[in-house]
Amino acid sequence: MTNIFAGKKVRLRAIETEDWPTHFAWNDDSEAARNSYHIPFPESSTAVKTWAENTTKNTGETSDNYHLQIETLDGVLVGSINSHSTNPRAGTFGYGLAILPDHQRKGYATEAVFLLLRYFFHELRYQKCTVQVYSFNASSLKLHERMGFQQEGRLRRMVYTDGQFHDVIYFGITREEFEDLHIKHANDDTSSTDAEAE
Repeated sequence: MTNIFAGKKVRLRAIETEDWPTHFAWNDDSEAARNSYHIPFPESSTAVKTWAENTTKNTGETSDNYHLQIETLDGVLVGSINSHSTNPRAGTFGYGLAILPDHQRKGYATEAVFLLLRYFFHELRYQKCTVQVYSFNASSLKLHERMGFQQEGRLRRMVYTDGQFHDVIYFGITREEFEDLHIKHANDDTSSTDAEAE
């Protein structure tokens, strides 16, 4: 049996209600929150559990915006990736990515991104992916550069955190660029051992 959401190291799966404790604990990681979006006020366990329960009801039938868990082939939850800003008419989308601290720099982010891109390009007929990376998130910058995303622009002083303003850098990859990179990735087992995104 073939699962297109599974690679050599990780698989992508839907969120389950019982995943909420991991996300609740993850919310205490301020640096991960800063790298991903912003540091919010603390949430109650009830609120996080409700979020998980509501997320399980997303079937993908009304929107291609979807939240996926990243787990190892042994079933260990190591992170999450979510598609957003999906525009089927233009064929464009974005995503957010996060790997739990204890599981970073093991190639999980690289493979999760490739699995998501392959699904959107090969199954949903999207043609372009664009991501935003904060200028202080060095590991995410390296990840996207290494994966062949092209830097397409920089918006200055768009993010405020830790008492400073920071730039937002836009990276993009087309389906055609992905095709070239996918062949290279499939034949290069060493590419997934480099620095990971947060």
